[in-house]
Amino acid sequence: MKRMGTLMAAMTAALLASPAMAATGTAKILGTAQGSPIAGTLTMTEGEKGLAVVGDVNGLTPGAHGFHIHEFGDCSDTGKAAGSHYNPKGNPHGNVLKDGQAHAHAGDMGNVDADAQGVAHINVTIPGMTLAGGKMSAAGRAVVVHEKADDFGQPVGNAGGRVGCGTIVITGN
Repeated sequence: MKRMGTLMAAMTAALLASPAMAATGTAKILGTAQGSPIAGTLTMTEGEKGLAVVGDVNGLTPGAHGFHIHEFGDCSDTGKAAGSHYNPKGNPHGNVLKDGQAHAHAGDMGNVDADAQGVAHINVTIPGMTLAGGKMSAAGRAVVVHEKADDFGQPVGNAGGRVGCGTIVITGN
């Protein structure tokens, strides 16, 4: 009986110590111009290292495209309604994946590369970003794919127009 009580206590402790299920979300990327072939789905998952963003975007021109989280989850007006790059800490433009949150906008994910078929495969983790809750939350904002490469110049990287956009929504927790 004592052994059973010890086993139950150990199981309870293990359950309490296990991390809560991480929040998950998606962003359905669509072209910002009427008739655009751009489409894709990004899946987002909170983790210990930050916000993992995984998925594909199809229909892009081959080459590099700026890839950012913008302030607002509104993709109207050819993506302009999404506002500026998400920058809650007031940092200069950069690449958060390489430079970290202290040296770049929270939403500056650099570039995605579309292959010869126009497909960009995305698998990045944004350090310090969450999906839900807190100052660094991505939910309700937009992922934007730009027409040109981000050159990391100031203030926003000269990546040109917004060719793809999708609102980040929470799908589970």
